[in-house]
Amino acid sequence: MSSTTDGGSGGDALDVGFIGLGIMGRHMAGHLQRAGHRLHVYNRSRGGAEALLAAGATWHDTPAALAAACRVVITIVGFPADVEALYLGSGAIVASAAAGTVLVDMTTSSPALALRIAEAAAARGVHALDAPVSGGDVGARDAALSIMVGGTQAAFDLAAPLLSRMGRSVLRQGGPGSGQHTKLANQIVIASTMVGVCEGLAYARRAGLDPQAVLGSISGGAAGGFLLSNMGPRMLCGDFAAGFFTEHFVKDLGIAVAESTRMGLDLPGLTLASRLYDELAAAGHARDGTQALFRRYAD
Repeated sequence: MSSTTDGGSGGDALDVGFIGLGIMGRHMAGHLQRAGHRLHVYNRSRGGAEALLAAGATWHDTPAALAAACRVVITIVGFPADVEALYLGSGAIVASAAAGTVLVDMTTSSPALALRIAEAAAARGVHALDAPVSGGDVGARDAALSIMVGGTQAAFDLAAPLLSRMGRSVLRQGGPGSGQHTKLANQIVIASTMVGVCEGLAYARRAGLDPQAVLGSISGGAAGGFLLSNMGPRMLCGDFAAGFFTEHFVKDLGIAVAESTRMGLDLPGLTLASRLYDELAAAGHARDGTQALFRRYAD
């Protein structure tokens, strides 16, 4: 396992491409721009890039054009199908990047797809890392993300100074796909914990207690943690705005279920949480935040 705490810009300014300027991506790209790098951007909607363009970023009409102009290309998009379309194929990023370019996919995606991308990149003399993140919109805004990296040590060393501009914890977990496996472990922990937070608060309310007072007591004890302290208050006041979309969590849990099944690992907590989030999305709450699972218990 390798790590970095270097928050510098990595020497001279680089031409850095960023694709995917959503809730998290726009903050992450902004940190790189403020670090002095020459930022190049592409997004499905140009509106998501306007603030960065106003600050001097360069717009590209296609991912391929962006890749050809940059030394480093970073992506954070929605689903594995989006990642595959961006990276593979005759007019995609891998085929368009010059030898020596570093490609960093920060989407939570399939470990197998990450391996395919790394192999295709290596065949062209291009470096590829899978580097999914945890921390949501707040972590992205505050450059406090946990970044879990899979790929070669050489590629990690090239990308680490840039990643340190976006995250507080930047760790290489192993070869290609290792970052994705680590993120899936993260999502499995979150999934069961979120169910526990919902059920504990629902129990307190049904018992006739003041759930805010209960939250004040239990958040300082052994049950305490990020989800209880940060999502618990939002659940109780009915704030279900997305810091991380339920539909993306459904995707992540689906990948985790498939991977655990492939490995012959029985994870009943994951199975339950995946079913509950599937039901939440099907009920029309796919674009709510993950804390909207409390709707099941509060309605």
